[in-house]
Amino acid sequence: MSPVTHFLAGWVIASFPRLERRDVALITFAGVAPDLDGLGAVPELLTSHSTHPLDWFSRYHHVLAHNLLFAVLVAIAVFFFSKRKWLSTAFALLAVHLHFLMDMAGSRGPDGYEWPIPYLAPFSAKLQLAWSGQWTLNSWQNVVITCALLAATVVRAIQIGHSPVEIFSPSADRKVVAVLRQRLLRTARG
Repeated sequence: MSPVTHFLAGWVIASFPRLERRDVALITFAGVAPDLDGLGAVPELLTSHSTHPLDWFSRYHHVLAHNLLFAVLVAIAVFFFSKRKWLSTAFALLAVHLHFLMDMAGSRGPDGYEWPIPYLAPFSAKLQLAWSGQWTLNSWQNVVITCALLAATVVRAIQIGHSPVEIFSPSADRKVVAVLRQRLLRTARG
């Protein structure tokens, strides 16, 4: 699934406990963090026509950061930087594992390759989490999931008075929530 979908999923998860802005940001980014191993796409694309092309995306995406070790490292980082340590860490672990689950469901490549999750890497290659029904990255199912998460984000923002925008700018967030409440609540009362 796309990083935007993972971002929205992480934020929706982080919106349920009453947490401070920093903890919400940590949980939200924990939900996106496994895709750091996808950054190898940039050097791979830049060197694709060179005499020594790099295959960092092809070789390492869904490998380096899509495993239990990475999830634990993210949890340790969240524990270290958060204010409500145990709660934020638990929700960060949930966000990372939801990322894995979403990728297992909807990340099949256009060539039909089903991305497995090497859950115990780098210690063991025995547990490869995969689903034979995995749909393609650009499938209608992924679009529906992204739209549902966007709708959940709007609903939660109206309910709690904060949106994902708060991570980046609290003042812009207040304006976004005010507009959402004004437009959507007025329409609902209509």
